[in-house]
Amino acid sequence: MRIVAGTARGRRLVVPEGVDVRPTSDRAREATFNALDSIGATHDAVVLDLFAGTGALGLEALSRGAAHVTFVDRSAAAIDAVRANVDALGFGERATVVRADAMDRVSRSTDVYDLALLDPPYTFDAWPELLERVRAEVVMVESDQQIDVMPHWVAFRQKRYAGTVVVLARAASVAGSEES
Repeated sequence: MRIVAGTARGRRLVVPEGVDVRPTSDRAREATFNALDSIGATHDAVVLDLFAGTGALGLEALSRGAAHVTFVDRSAAAIDAVRANVDALGFGERATVVRADAMDRVSRSTDVYDLALLDPPYTFDAWPELLERVRAEVVMVESDQQIDVMPHWVAFRQKRYAGTVVVLARAASVAGSEES
């Protein structure tokens, strides 16, 4: 797996061993970030990479100009891989790596993000609760099935890549103010 664009383009990432990590394909990541870039969602953004796994999504955001990414995962192996990748790419000053349960983190944190990257294991079934609790202007939702992001979010792009569905959405409060 490699970074697909930006300052770290082509650099290989460390991937932890085990079945719990399901990295986003390069094709899906590139198309998704091109769409996010087209609306200015990554430039100078403060980003949350929840269920970080390898950190590929947050690292892609940093490579494309995000100001800071907070990586969250509960797996020690995943956190070790994220730290190794952050260090190898030289993004240490623009990254915070946190070992925590994702739902706990969003429930307890008052942090607000420009962009939240939500890519839990496909067995994850607490989408309504997660989408209610995450505080961001834009979210990227990745799953193996279509996820209904309403009522807290307004989807502006939905795309299937083989067995993966990616939804991009704006916070309903932000989307509503843009229409006025």
